[in-house]
Amino acid sequence: MELIDGNRIAAAIIAELKTEVAGITGRKPCIALVRVGEDPASVSYVKKKEKTAAEIGIEGRIHLPPVDITPADLFALIDRLNADPGVDGILVQSPLPKHIDELAVFRRVAPEKDVDGFNTLNLGKVAQEDDTGFVACTPAGIMELLARSGTDLKGKHVVVLGRSLIVGKPVALLALQKKAGANGTVTICHSGTSNLPALTRQADVLIAAIGRPEFVTADMVKPGAVVIDVGINRVPDATKKTGYRLTGDVHFATVAPLCRKITPVPGGVGPMTVAMLMQNTVKAYRLQNQR
Repeated sequence: MELIDGNRIAAAIIAELKTEVAGITGRKPCIALVRVGEDPASVSYVKKKEKTAAEIGIEGRIHLPPVDITPADLFALIDRLNADPGVDGILVQSPLPKHIDELAVFRRVAPEKDVDGFNTLNLGKVAQEDDTGFVACTPAGIMELLARSGTDLKGKHVVVLGRSLIVGKPVALLALQKKAGANGTVTICHSGTSNLPALTRQADVLIAAIGRPEFVTADMVKPGAVVIDVGINRVPDATKKTGYRLTGDVHFATVAPLCRKITPVPGGVGPMTVAMLMQNTVKAYRLQNQR
């Protein structure tokens, strides 16, 4: 069994981006990070993104509207950022407060600045295999993990467990693409799938993104499979100072011995999401400054 080290692979991508940005003369790439309210996880994620941007040489502009901001005022902020020629990428951190429609916010971000890859146009470009679009960061990170760990999907049966717009649907589209590293045969499963273990046991590559702690057990995995665990779940644990431990969607202790390769949680997919956000920001800068 081989661990796929997301920290190492993300660090390599960040080092590559740092070199690329250092070679840019004049204005450096800029990302606007919008965090609504004080959700603890969101605070942590935005700080990490800001720190990584600074490490690469990308300018990070932080916007912290209050949790009770109206949808109209949030849209107005996004519109100002869309119109600002000094901003190349915009990320609105989710989750958003319940009174704000997340899909409407994703659609409000200009497609050419949508470095999170959630705008309708960019999702469509993934389906059309149009490289001028932006791929959502977690699916893009999964594909990089597979490629850089030597897993080619050509001819492989890829089973995606989860159907979200953020991970499940886009990663299935990426695995299907007629491109190097892809060309997989893809099955999408979800909470409503009948006889789920029989399907997941067919997977040469199993991507678990169902959002349920330790949901995937040994009886659901084919020996020799590659398992990508996308889940980040907080499970109560009185032995930890935080009062919880992090676990994935896979029961690692029992599944890992069966696998050819597997990602850990933490330290697998998570670091890749931030690295790919930065890669998208540099790409947005390049595309917008070609005009």
